[in-house]
Amino acid sequence: MPSLYNKTCFKEPLNKDTNKNQFTAPGMYFWKFLANFVSMKNSIDFLPERKQRDLHELVRLIRDEVKDVVMVILYGSYAKNTYVECDERRDFGVKTFYISDYDLLVVTKRRLGERESTINTRIKDRFLCGKDAEFNTRPQIINESISKLNNAISECWYFYVDILEQGVMLYDSGEYELVTPRDLNYSEIKEMAQKYFDNKFGTAEDFSIAARALYEKGRYQRCAFQLHQAAESYLKTIRLVYSLYGHKEHDLEFLLGKCKLHTLELAKVFPRDTEEEERLFELLKRAYVEARYNDDFIVTKSDIDALTPKVEQLRDITKKICTERIAEYDRLSRK
Repeated sequence: MPSLYNKTCFKEPLNKDTNKNQFTAPGMYFWKFLANFVSMKNSIDFLPERKQRDLHELVRLIRDEVKDVVMVILYGSYAKNTYVECDERRDFGVKTFYISDYDLLVVTKRRLGERESTINTRIKDRFLCGKDAEFNTRPQIINESISKLNNAISECWYFYVDILEQGVMLYDSGEYELVTPRDLNYSEIKEMAQKYFDNKFGTAEDFSIAARALYEKGRYQRCAFQLHQAAESYLKTIRLVYSLYGHKEHDLEFLLGKCKLHTLELAKVFPRDTEEEERLFELLKRAYVEARYNDDFIVTKSDIDALTPKVEQLRDITKKICTERIAEYDRLSRK
């Protein structure tokens, strides 16, 4: 009978004398693993009781909504006990609020595919029902199949290896085990990051070009969709270069939250500190769906004139910080 905290995933414990090469940079930890690997943590006793209750509830909801779940893993700031309850600050002169999410990896026998978004929404809605949605900690759920996860671990993808090192196993059905990652050097990391940058940043540039062409034709609704796609791709470029992991989410708010771990400069792009700034951001978010399917979705020339410089600023920040990160990988590979 599987329990909330079941067995750990690795047969061999970490040798305390094992060499490990830790690369520390703003918002990022990178471990170079050798033959032995640490067993994943399986207790959240270090968190306050209220947070433990939240996570128990989320595991229950996930198991209720996802019938073939085999593992639920907590990662990110709550797993590392570095979470932020509610932080109000001024970043580059802009008042912002930051609340850490419950980051959860739900491992299933098969990928949820198109069902993932619907299931995520149902879990979030059920979890937040009756709570203060604005200031309550929100769950952010990603899904992988057990086969895809093990393949990624064996290839030592940073995002997944970091989850194994820092994460907490909240639920394990006991049906599967996770493999041990191979060694990975910074030359490989640099090569992967450069490939991701060239591909995703290039895609973002294509969307920006399409947006300009539609703007010149006066097709502002379609232009807004292309600007959304450009912004989404720039943000995904940052995550790919910094973590070697690509989120499947299209929600700009979610992606901005993840990228803020790597740079606070993004607060300048979408400050959301006035009604007009909030309206523009919401307009860009809505454009992903409504610009295509809602004939009553209204976007004006002045809206595009206001949004275009923001996306261009996001492009410049993305290029700058990703180029710097890849250069750092190159420097470390030469040590």
